[in-house]
Amino acid sequence: MKVLVTGGAGYIGSHACKALAQSGFEPIAYDNLAHGFAKAVKWGPLEQGDIRDGARLDAVLQRHRPIAIMHFASLIAVGESVADPSIYYDNNVVGSLSLLEAARRNGVDRFVFSSTAAVYGVPESSPIREDAPKAPINPYGVTKRAIEHALEDYGRAYGLGWAALRYFNAAGADPDGEIGENHQPETHAIPLAIQAALGQRETFSVFGEDYPTPDGTAVRDYIHVADLAEAHVAALRALIDGRSVGAMNLGVGRGLSVKEICAAVERATGRALPLVKGPRRPGDPPMLVADASRAQRELGWTPRLDDIDAIVGHAATWFAKPLSERI
Repeated sequence: MKVLVTGGAGYIGSHACKALAQSGFEPIAYDNLAHGFAKAVKWGPLEQGDIRDGARLDAVLQRHRPIAIMHFASLIAVGESVADPSIYYDNNVVGSLSLLEAARRNGVDRFVFSSTAAVYGVPESSPIREDAPKAPINPYGVTKRAIEHALEDYGRAYGLGWAALRYFNAAGADPDGEIGENHQPETHAIPLAIQAALGQRETFSVFGEDYPTPDGTAVRDYIHVADLAEAHVAALRALIDGRSVGAMNLGVGRGLSVKEICAAVERATGRALPLVKGPRRPGDPPMLVADASRAQRELGWTPRLDDIDAIVGHAATWFAKPLSERI
């Protein structure tokens, strides 16, 4: 019951490794450690390597003979993808195709893919269903959508069982405090706000207060990283049972504004948040909220930690640790 977890030393990948271990699987973390941390690999062995290295993948797959692959090894910064799309096409597309081919060479026929709500671009309506138009507006979203297309084709041609799980806003940290978020540089709203409140950065920027939302700030669907991890295990179990999964949204189904996030951070830290107000960022939709009913219905998965105070509280506990304990 081994599962190869690419990006297993990263944020979501390490939480998935813990969820797999708790569910009776043995996670094999495969990571080049460019953005991950060896200290986050606690529930199985670490195999260091790059997903573009076919020979290394073959060696690891032949050594461990996993029953499935969970693929998290991706570059994820939207702004960086716009400024330097080459590295995104290289890692996210070329690398993912390299991994798919290695899986095919070595007889691994179950594949769970870390996708994103960015495949929808600026949605026409909210909440967003899986059959909404896919029109990504940045190279990051384009690369994820490209691999969703590849999975559809590999499934038809080669019998690959696959799931593409489209996250909305992953947030929080392991409730037990064992692992958390360590992006360098950090681009996500909740950790940026917590770091500002704790004095680890000077300010937190609010981009736009004139959106057509209840308080004027952008609204997003925040899902706890531990709930995300459990959804991956549920998708894997469905594939093991021979059920079709395909593309599914993962979110809690309701949105929170930037101002509501700021208030939650102040409650969690007991400190005032130093704010800087700025204009909207190009391409930021007013509202992104998931319709995740399909995952709940077909996978039997329901978010457990869907209260924003739990999400922010777990993250705040993590970021309050000394830096040496977090990396």
